Amino acid sequence: MKTEIEKMHQTWDSLLKINRNRTELPAINFDEILSSIFALGSFYHYIIDFYDMSVSNISNGFAEAHGVAPEQIKTINDVLQLIHPDDMDFVAQAEKKACDFMYKQLEASKIPRYKVCYNFRFKTPMGYQLFNHQSLVLTMDDNNNFIKSLNIHTNISHLTQRNNYTFSIIGLAGEPSYLNMVVVEKENTQPASASLFSKRELEIIRLLAKGHKSEHIAEQLSISTDTVKTHRKNILGKSGCRNTSELIATGMSEGWI
Repeated sequence: MKTEIEKMHQTWDSLLKINRNRTELPAINFDEILSSIFALGSFYHYIIDFYDMSVSNISNGFAEAHGVAPEQIKTINDVLQLIHPDDMDFVAQAEKKACDFMYKQLEASKIPRYKVCYNFRFKTPMGYQLFNHQSLVLTMDDNNNFIKSLNIHTNISHLTQRNNYTFSIIGLAGEPSYLNMVVVEKENTQPASASLFSKRELEIIRLLAKGHKSEHIAEQLSISTDTVKTHRKNILGKSGCRNTSELIATGMSEGWI
């Protein structure tokens, strides 16, 4: 496992622009941030500081998820050692591809408006189970290095046992999203589908995940109920899902929401 953890650090070091500089953690309204994070299952969050690889601000739920007291988690290595050894290579590749995508395709100033999503297996008291990983950059230094990042981990084993081996870059605050980009080619890997849903369709999916009905969605988006119903029909067709429950479960497991 030590070798696999070293690969993760090599991945992060390869993204280094120059030297990393310390940054101060801004005042954070976790409730506001988490309102944009859909977690259909038990979840927790923490902050990683890439300057010294320390972990802080671990929320409730960590001990229940992993059977490890938060007080034992001091650095990111303590978290990485809980990942299934067979998934470590995928996680390293997902991190590299996601960061490369953001650096090359997005304006640096806009990077904190995006979250990265992918899945992997984590150790739990019940054995290894599939989790959804979401990360959001909180601070960058003057050299455009990622410094502090909010990580959210959600147990999705009740939704799916299958990893699709893709990653998604989800736009917040009205930014576009890039979905299901392939990390590792597997027999059951779904093809990249960056344009699977329109911006409006993603808005509707997220409101459906919050439990809103078509009438309320129409009111909130200032469109007609019939238009919402048409969008919902198109969304199910594109996703291959039979109903809203399956759509939300699939969206959570594959990073659409």
